[in-house]
Amino acid sequence: MSTFAIKSDELVLPSGIDGFGYLIIQDGKFAGVTVDEPVDMRIVDRVGCWVAPGFVDTHIHGFAGHDVMDCDPAGIRAISEGLARYGTTSWLATTLTAGIDKTREACASVASAVAQDAALPRPAARVQGIFLEGPFFTEEHKGAQDARYLADPRVETLQDWQAAAGGLIAKSAVAPERDGAADYIAAATAAGVCCAIGHSSASYAQAAAAVLAGAKVVVHTFNGMADMHHRDPGIVGCAMTSQGVFAELICDGHHVDPVVCEALVRSKGWEHVVLITDCLSCGGLPDGDYFIGELPIRLRNGEARLKEGGNLAGSTLTLAKAVRNVVRWGIVTAEQAIRMATEVPARSCGMGDRCGAILPGRDADLTVLDGELNLVETYVGGELVGA
Repeated sequence: MSTFAIKSDELVLPSGIDGFGYLIIQDGKFAGVTVDEPVDMRIVDRVGCWVAPGFVDTHIHGFAGHDVMDCDPAGIRAISEGLARYGTTSWLATTLTAGIDKTREACASVASAVAQDAALPRPAARVQGIFLEGPFFTEEHKGAQDARYLADPRVETLQDWQAAAGGLIAKSAVAPERDGAADYIAAATAAGVCCAIGHSSASYAQAAAAVLAGAKVVVHTFNGMADMHHRDPGIVGCAMTSQGVFAELICDGHHVDPVVCEALVRSKGWEHVVLITDCLSCGGLPDGDYFIGELPIRLRNGEARLKEGGNLAGSTLTLAKAVRNVVRWGIVTAEQAIRMATEVPARSCGMGDRCGAILPGRDADLTVLDGELNLVETYVGGELVGA
């Protein structure tokens, strides 16, 4: 692998924004930053652009016609390649509510895809783990989850799936009011799995009990949960007031009004708001009829809804677009938006030690954005991702 340097006046580093410097990449790794022009190496001039860590999507089901629930390792690779072209370099392969056997098969297929990746030459986003979105939810706020497979959480079920996944399960979501939820959260957390709460009718007290048991993330805040009321704050109230809890947010303009997005960021601080896409297999595809799991959906003008019932069913958002949106809406600065799509999601799921930041020795996964935050190019392991 070659050694080269990227020259920029907007380097997004853990310590802040470096006003000018050369980011050195050696053998696919970050090798440091210098203000002196390196000698005897290729210089990529990106002055006027943001040079940032690659985006980290911790809640995404599919892309470019492929879904995690297809249980196809080749499809997982296709998702990874498609995401890299849009600036995402790390992701959690996210399941949907399905039967125990189907979920086990999906976990095994992700593990197989990860095992095969090392032998494939083309750069692609890294699968950093699996997010189990379901089946431990309530029917009232199931959203686009299949009600036939909803169930109470059982640690034994998680252990079964984790064995099939080869230890890749990094995050699991549960409705706090389900029988056994607190015990499940405590056991999963002790086993190193980040627990999230959502798709739930839980009261504030039930949500707070889940946080006390170890839950650290609120799944796509405001969506798939009871509305906040001034006498019944529910999960939303818990998300907005619980210290150390991360709140996912879908900033596509369809799922949550920008004013409400701003209210959440103001209450929690941007450091604990995670930009996610909740993207479906129809991400990157034109309007038309598709599926989410076994449920038919219709995509119109970028908005995906169930054909039956009309519930919102995930998105076709990219993190690059989400970053531009929260800046365009005047909610945060460009630097804060970039961090909300990189270091914040990585920290939320315990992955901050391997992605989401430009640090010496880390894989050289990065994005280059122009002054308007449009994606210019993506690098994975120091290799430029092709169009």
